[in-house]
Amino acid sequence: MQIEYLACNMKVTTAIIHDTRRQIKDGTYPVKLRITYSREQKYYPTPYSLSIEDFEKTQGNRPRQEFKDISLRLQASEKKANDIIKDLPIFKWELFEKQYLTTKIGSNTLNEAFSKQSEDFRKEGRIGTAVSYECAQSSLNKFMPRAKFTDVNVDFLKKYERWMLNNGNSVTTVSMYLRSLRALFNNAISEGSITTDFYPFGKRRYEIPTGNNIKKSLTLEDLASIYYYKPKGGTSAEKAKDYWFFMYLCNGINVKDLCLLKYDNIKDDILEYQRAKTAHTKRNVEHIRVPITEDMREIINRWGNKPDDGNTYIFPVLKQGLTPERQRQLIQQFTRVINDHMKVIAEALNLKGDVTTYAARHSFATILKRSGASTEFIGEALGHSNVKTTQNYLAGFEDKSKREVTKALTAFKKL
Repeated sequence: MQIEYLACNMKVTTAIIHDTRRQIKDGTYPVKLRITYSREQKYYPTPYSLSIEDFEKTQGNRPRQEFKDISLRLQASEKKANDIIKDLPIFKWELFEKQYLTTKIGSNTLNEAFSKQSEDFRKEGRIGTAVSYECAQSSLNKFMPRAKFTDVNVDFLKKYERWMLNNGNSVTTVSMYLRSLRALFNNAISEGSITTDFYPFGKRRYEIPTGNNIKKSLTLEDLASIYYYKPKGGTSAEKAKDYWFFMYLCNGINVKDLCLLKYDNIKDDILEYQRAKTAHTKRNVEHIRVPITEDMREIINRWGNKPDDGNTYIFPVLKQGLTPERQRQLIQQFTRVINDHMKVIAEALNLKGDVTTYAARHSFATILKRSGASTEFIGEALGHSNVKTTQNYLAGFEDKSKREVTKALTAFKKL
């Protein structure tokens, strides 16, 4: 059925249509509400995706069984649109969408959406991500309590950015919080709750700022000083130094991934693992393969657990059966211990560069880059402009090539 109304001497037409332009994986096509005004058409999602045959069953004079219910709900969606159009003093897309989309998502506050997403992350054991979302949630609640999706537009986002910066937040924090908000919008679009026309992010809309924190990388001379520094044997300082170097040699592995390594990850003389942050992604993510060097093997032998079986953690930080919250607490504590001891070592050696666990990762990339290794191999995306492209390139390198290139990591031994 198609209904027409006159707005500013121009017809506004509504219709429930079967959008057969794009087939969904299950073989169905989405059912949408189409609005036509001034030769422009926009499509708004409904909860339904039907085969051609099933859609026809909803359009008859007397649909049966479940198709009758679907037909009534589709008619209600179109009636709602028509009621809004009739009451508008002048038809404008933004005015129509503001009201039409309100009962879908406008009645849900950002606070509610953040809470639900955070709860889902905690159920999945992604505690760090949940905490990040909760921080963003708290910040937005202070900026505008009870803000709704329909309140968020380019002007809202610009004002929120200025408010955060004026309150002493860094550009990095602004970026992190707004990426969380953008993810909520993306989820709502994928669920059919809003259309892309309602999306405030992207080019010619609002672009999330990126931080420009320039890190001072360690030189080969700095690395040599750390490597040959001899803390008292068996102390926490020696252990911290060894763990730091293991992270550096292991493709700049981060602390969480280090703690999660198990003996099953060792395949002959290769350490193969998947980053924890990509474990929940639906994309095909290549495993990271690192040739085990002599230094790495010595560190495993010196500090590692006895390998009872392949499921044994390599390093004695975590144990089986811990809750995700307890895992996160232990990893944070472990990180602080390493950073505290590395700070003391850096002061003793009069080093000016950053020596945190992050510096091990950063140094892995920069030392290889200075050695002439290809950008593709390094993963200039260790933090990074196009992770997917880098991963695709890395997947093509043979282990023999990796062994040759990673020799540059310990080139300081020749100094």
